[in-house]
Amino acid sequence: MLQIFLLTQFLFFSYAALPEINTLPKSVDTLQLYRDCGLENTISPDVFRLALTGLGKINEVQNRKIITIIDFSKPSTRERLFVIDLENKHILYKSLVAHGQNSGANTASRFSNVPRSKKSCLGFFVTAETYSGKYGYSLKLDGLEPGINDNARYRGIVIHGADFVSYAIARETGLLGRSFGCPALPVNHAKEIIDKISKGSCLFIFGNDPKYLKTSKILN
Repeated sequence: MLQIFLLTQFLFFSYAALPEINTLPKSVDTLQLYRDCGLENTISPDVFRLALTGLGKINEVQNRKIITIIDFSKPSTRERLFVIDLENKHILYKSLVAHGQNSGANTASRFSNVPRSKKSCLGFFVTAETYSGKYGYSLKLDGLEPGINDNARYRGIVIHGADFVSYAIARETGLLGRSFGCPALPVNHAKEIIDKISKGSCLFIFGNDPKYLKTSKILN
């Protein structure tokens, strides 16, 4: 019982401070916001806290009413992309999302900023313009962390729909198909999600990578 009490106290104080977000009050209890948005059993409160910490420090973000979080610590067969309305406090979208071929099989564990690595990259991005390309309607991303994801545009790391990302494939094969590093979405959901988050909102991609957590200048 003492351990549970101490953990509860730790969580309360860990999430009590949130950097200022334009569309939210200056003093926000992040754990309460986490609960208000209905994120229990969906996103780890630790990941949510990291995402909001970064959002509060990034000047390039124009649309602070929403944030997109991809949690690559989850297996590919589970929903791990979440678009959250911070202003109205609810989840707008939950979706499957693929990771890079060389990042791992069902779970992504290896990440890279190197061109042609076919690996996903982590960290904070700002969404940019849409276009129609090889994979149809797509969304360009600008990585905001030097050495971690700032090659995203050069590498062609974009959000797009892909036939190898579907609930049917997840059920039948036990894992999704994988991309060349792009966070690919189910074809039938991609356009709606892209239109919602394009042109200046924040994307945070998290993975089980202690090195990223130590070296990210946005988080440290």
